[in-house]
Amino acid sequence: MTLTTHHPESTGAKPPPLPKGTLQRRRFVGNLSAAAIFLTPALALIVVLRLIPVVQAVNDATHTSLPGSTLPPRYVGPDNFTALFSSHAFWSSVRQTLIFNVVVNPLQIALALALAVLLTQNLPATGVWRTLVFLPAAVPMTGSAVVWGIALRPDGPVNAALTSVGIHQQPFLTGQGQVLGSIVLIASWIGVGYWMIFLIAGLNDIPTVYYEAAAIDGAGPLRRFWSVTLPLLRRPLLFVLVADTVSNFVLFAPMQILTDGGPQGKSNFLMYDIFHNSFELSDPHTAAAELLVLMIVIVAVQFRLLRSAEES
Repeated sequence: MTLTTHHPESTGAKPPPLPKGTLQRRRFVGNLSAAAIFLTPALALIVVLRLIPVVQAVNDATHTSLPGSTLPPRYVGPDNFTALFSSHAFWSSVRQTLIFNVVVNPLQIALALALAVLLTQNLPATGVWRTLVFLPAAVPMTGSAVVWGIALRPDGPVNAALTSVGIHQQPFLTGQGQVLGSIVLIASWIGVGYWMIFLIAGLNDIPTVYYEAAAIDGAGPLRRFWSVTLPLLRRPLLFVLVADTVSNFVLFAPMQILTDGGPQGKSNFLMYDIFHNSFELSDPHTAAAELLVLMIVIVAVQFRLLRSAEES
């Protein structure tokens, strides 16, 4: 006698449906697997580029060693921070960094905003002007620093132009009273055009109906700027403020290439002081402590500015 096995496919019968809990479980596992696949590269980069360097910096900041010694670093706890906070050179670099940021941040943002408003007014060849203003941002900071270093030399073209109109030769990068302004000029040469692009994008997102309504109400250009443009441009301005502050806190190339922190420490900003301690004084542990302090300050500034914007 032959036994025949009947399959659901051969008889046309459908397999019994899975329980509802099983379907939900399979869907959850599938979504979790897909999320893990997409998140793994980003999480790996965060660990490699963010967490591991922070852990290494904390480890270096809490140890000490003699330059050139083959002995392993010795744990000293917070002693490096205590020595750092009692260092006159550290507080001098903090003062110079704060003075620089107080000057350069409002200047860059004001110029970037003025250019953004001007270049969204349907002027002739607007695209050409935007490209010319943004062009310095496409040049690496080191290249711009070298060019400006040549231009501001005592025998450079800037002093030649000043001499031709009867103005005495200026020290610029070698003068204690002018080096800060020269660094501000170099940083703004790049930063203004870069931040202008973000503000132009923000201005283009403002609906024109608000300007039309303000014009109907009799508001002039200044009133429309203060009552329409600035309030609706608050978020792009906040982003530019935070990003510009962070980038200027870690500015390094002009000092390393042009001034070596001088003259008399007037351009010895925090980022250059970290480089000076680590590579020129062979003290990476003090440099790591200083770097951690700088990171904490930057994060605190970011959170403070963002929280103030959310509250307003």
